[in-house]
Amino acid sequence: MLVAMPISTEHVGRRYLAEPITVTAQKIQEFADALGDPNPAYRGPDAIAPPTFAITLASFEAVLDDPELELALARTIHMDQSFEHARPLRAGDVVVPVASIEKVRSRGATDMITVAITLDTVDGEHVATATANLFHSREEDA
Repeated sequence: MLVAMPISTEHVGRRYLAEPITVTAQKIQEFADALGDPNPAYRGPDAIAPPTFAITLASFEAVLDDPELELALARTIHMDQSFEHARPLRAGDVVVPVASIEKVRSRGATDMITVAITLDTVDGEHVATATANLFHSREEDA
């Protein structure tokens, strides 16, 4: 029985740049409504985003779609999430999400992967970082 080659510490530091995303007042309000949060700061043309809104801009797809890593969403569990904000996201911000592999630990057929996604404006101002820890089990080949 062969086991797929695991993601390894050699992949730490790998970065995935995404296209710029414009934060809109409508998306902020939709997110706040989904949370059931009536805070007036989350409404109107000058809306600020709830702290966890950053996850809507953070895409893990680039990491999962990297064929060299041999990751599969069906075998991935999202263990935890944290956010660090330099300032609130605001309607009108144009941010560039950059995902990076921060840490990898492999034990047997299990990988524990830390992925950080930084959100910086197109002008280079750091706004936030969303960090997630993923638990991935590798599929064994018959």
